[in-house]
Amino acid sequence: MENELIIDGANATMGRLASYAAKQSLMGKKIIIVNADEVVIIGNRKDISEKYKRKFAMGGAGLKGPKIHRSPEKILKRSIRGMLSHKEGRGREAIQRVMCYNQTPDKYKDVKKIHAGKEKKGKFITLNELVKMIK
Repeated sequence: MENELIIDGANATMGRLASYAAKQSLMGKKIIIVNADEVVIIGNRKDISEKYKRKFAMGGAGLKGPKIHRSPEKILKRSIRGMLSHKEGRGREAIQRVMCYNQTPDKYKDVKKIHAGKEKKGKFITLNELVKMIK
């Protein structure tokens, strides 16, 4: 448990959270991110949703094209993977040390967590709202 970081993703900015998680996993720590559906993306909600809709529309047949997941924890893990050299050994091992959960599992309810975010003002969208918009 000492080599394990449990991060509460509520109100955390996705890019900042992803870069922190990537750096810590490269240093050999196991990263567990809970409440991934409450992570926010800063910006105009219409522009963000259209960007993701374009990504989904790019593929051709069902067996080809980009594999884009439509669940908040997988979107977050994909953004962390983008900050690692996941095709090389060190990056591949680092991404395997990262776990994302939409809610807090019972195993981590009473454990002390790092609170990564604070209340946001301005334009933003949570990953949960984004997934509902793009389905």
